[in-house]
Amino acid sequence: MTETTAAMAVAPAIERLSPEQIEARLSLASVAYLPLGSLEFHGPHLPIGLDALTAYGICLRAAGRHGGVVLPPYYQAVGGEHSRYPWTIMSDTPEAIEALLGESLARLSELGVRRAVILSGHFAEEQRELVERVADRWNGTDAPLRAVARTLGQAPTPPVAPDHAGRFESLVLHALSPELVRVEALPDPETHPAPAGEDPYGQDRHRADHPLHGVFGADPRRLDTEHAEPLLAHLVDWVAGLAEAG
Repeated sequence: MTETTAAMAVAPAIERLSPEQIEARLSLASVAYLPLGSLEFHGPHLPIGLDALTAYGICLRAAGRHGGVVLPPYYQAVGGEHSRYPWTIMSDTPEAIEALLGESLARLSELGVRRAVILSGHFAEEQRELVERVADRWNGTDAPLRAVARTLGQAPTPPVAPDHAGRFESLVLHALSPELVRVEALPDPETHPAPAGEDPYGQDRHRADHPLHGVFGADPRRLDTEHAEPLLAHLVDWVAGLAEAG
C-alpha cells in the first residue's frame, strides 16, 4: 500500500546529524543512500538540478520508511543528448564519477555500513552503465558492504512512463517541490500546440523554435498533478525495497 506525500516520513539530512545520531540510525538499518544526477537543461519550466533533486527527495523518503542515512546528492552525470543545451554542465567521461562513488563506498564500508543504494535521477544509458559498473566492481570485492545501483528509468511498472522534462519528471518534482515546477513558462498550448502526429521523443524536439524544446516525452503543459503523489509513492516503495533486499 502506498502513502500520500504528506504522510511520508522524511529522513533527516546526514549533514545535519551528529556522529551519535548517525550511528543511532544505522543501528536500526545499516543502509546509506547515494543520490546523484546531472546539472542539465530541462526546458524553461524546470530547474537544471532536477535529476539530483528527485533522486535525493526519493532517497530521503525511502530512508524515512526503511531507516538509514542519505548522503548529499552528487551533481555529476554523463550521457544523453543535452550536453550542449543551456546551463547543462556534465562530464564528458565517467572515470571521475566512478572514482568518487568508489571512494564513498570504501569509506562507508570502513565506517561499518552494510548496504549502499546508489540512485541516479539522470537515466541516460551511459549513466546507467556507470552506476551499475561501480556497484558490480564493488560487489566483486570481499568487503562486507553490498551495493545496488539503479536509475529512475529502471523503476518497474511506474504509473507514468519515464521521460526527459515531460510529464514524468514534472510530476515527480511537483510531488517533492511544487514551487519548482513552472509549466506556465512553456508556450501556451492553445497558440503553440505540438505538431500533430509527431514523435514525442523525436529529433524535432531539439529545435530551439519547437514549443517543447528540450522536452522528450508527454507534453507537461496541462499537468495532471493528481497523479504526482501516487507516482512518487510508487518510486519510494521501489527504492525502499532496494534497501531491504538482502
